[in-house]
Amino acid sequence: MSIRTFTAILHKEDDLYVAECPEVGTVSQGYTIEEAITNLKEATELYLEEFPLQEVPKPLMTTFEATV
Repeated sequence: MSIRTFTAILHKEDDLYVAECPEVGTVSQGYTIEEAITNLKEATELYLEEFPLQEVPKPLMTTFEATV
């Protein structure tokens, strides 16, 4: 067993925070950021028990501006 670092992307929907792990595709939610991340960690660990990942490069994340 090893420890790997994954990305959590969060956004707010009504009164819940939705957390997504883009490397694995798992999604979870919680009423606080901490709860959403804890739930995402659990969902990701359960998923990876059934579907182990090969070595995956870390995604490149940045921001950009758009005129709207």
